[in-house]
Amino acid sequence: MQSIGRRAHIVNLDPAADATEFEFTIDIRDLISLQDVMEELDLGPNGGLIYCFEYLLQNLDWLDEEIGDYNDEYLIFDMPGQIELYTHIPVVPTIVNHLKSSLGFNLCACYLLESAFVIDASKFFSGALSAMSAMILLELPHINILSKIDLIKDEVSKRKLKQFLNPDPYLLAKQEDEINPQFTKMTKSIAQLIDDFGMVQFLPLDCSKDSKSVENILSYIDDVTQWSEAQEPKEPNDQIEIPDDAF
Repeated sequence: MQSIGRRAHIVNLDPAADATEFEFTIDIRDLISLQDVMEELDLGPNGGLIYCFEYLLQNLDWLDEEIGDYNDEYLIFDMPGQIELYTHIPVVPTIVNHLKSSLGFNLCACYLLESAFVIDASKFFSGALSAMSAMILLELPHINILSKIDLIKDEVSKRKLKQFLNPDPYLLAKQEDEINPQFTKMTKSIAQLIDDFGMVQFLPLDCSKDSKSVENILSYIDDVTQWSEAQEPKEPNDQIEIPDDAF
């Protein structure tokens, strides 16, 4: 975004975040940190993380005050990776509703699934099921992203990758030798459930330096958040195309 002249601010809502090359404009660790919670309350990482978010819910006025100077600008909320926060604990949905109703934000959820999951079909559909759960719980415009595809380009063909970008449960029948026989029936049931909902598709994210996939993903985010009404809407089938430079 900086390279194309657009301003963006990172809001870190991960109380266990490590230092990165990108500066956080707003940082939850100024309010509470996971390390402090674990030491003072003798909690483990997962319990401590939930405590941090419950504490944030009790102090949403802190978040409102921090965001107040930037509510007309583009904010990227960096969230923890623990899936429990997005599947069956209503903490994040409460924060989402607050941002929408109280602060008037147009939001888009981006769910990242690492591309290594496509190496094992059963793991992929487990990840896709988690993505679908998050979509249902958060009730937001939702973009699923298959990240780090540059790491598997030597193991997975472009044709095979397309099958995962638009998941088809019938591909499991072609890959039964890759599935643990103990879990074949369960895996197919999960895949069928995903197909019945028809909600899960992925955009590819290539992290190599010259990739345009980030620009492509950003254009979809702009569309669903109505960042630029001048942009032409994309057809649904376009969402599963792989950029020419993805490999």
